[in-house]
Amino acid sequence: MGWPIVIICVLIAAMFYMRMKARADKDRREPDAGIAILDFGRAFPDEAIRAIHATADEKAYFVRLHDGKAGFMAAHGTHFVCHLIEAGKVNVGNATSGRGLIMHFTDFSHLDGVYEFESPDIAAEVSLWLLGSFHPISEPVQAR
Repeated sequence: MGWPIVIICVLIAAMFYMRMKARADKDRREPDAGIAILDFGRAFPDEAIRAIHATADEKAYFVRLHDGKAGFMAAHGTHFVCHLIEAGKVNVGNATSGRGLIMHFTDFSHLDGVYEFESPDIAAEVSLWLLGSFHPISEPVQAR
């Protein structure tokens, strides 16, 4: 009499395990912008996000912050690597497709890569954010 109950419990546990595994795999494949914003807020609680743009594959997000700075988030499993872009710490170029940016982070090379967007307009806007996050030198540089 007890064996059917044990078998049913094992089947229910197996179904629950498979469902949770499928959900975790989906979260890993398809990152969520809401989770990205929450992770960025945890990493940089004093920074307010004004705007956000995702790459075409939604594996990375670029954010414009309240004071003109820019931030970056890259999906890493079910969480995001959050990075505050500092002046002079990133080199940016155009991707050959015209819809993306080639980026090299001098202080965090793990994030280097080509980031493609849905349209060239979004790529241009993000590049302007990056340009706006750099503060010009206030003192003139003297030639030697």
